[in-house]
Amino acid sequence: MEEQNKITINDKEYDYIELEDNQQYYVNQVRSLKGRIAESKFNLDQLVAAEDAFSKALIASVEEEPNTDEA
Repeated sequence: MEEQNKITINDKEYDYIELEDNQQYYVNQVRSLKGRIAESKFNLDQLVAAEDAFSKALIASVEEEPNTDEA
């Protein structure tokens, strides 16, 4: 648990609890943003895969032989 209270900035280790209030605020912002960026990348991967699937379905549908039901 103590490792989580250590942060490294420019190869120097700091104790989170010893940082000034504004510095702790910045650390919290950076951690939050890193999480949001990771989540956004995850969501983007899903969107790209879905877009690819729909594009392939569209291409397949326009390249199909026309249905000629002549009786």
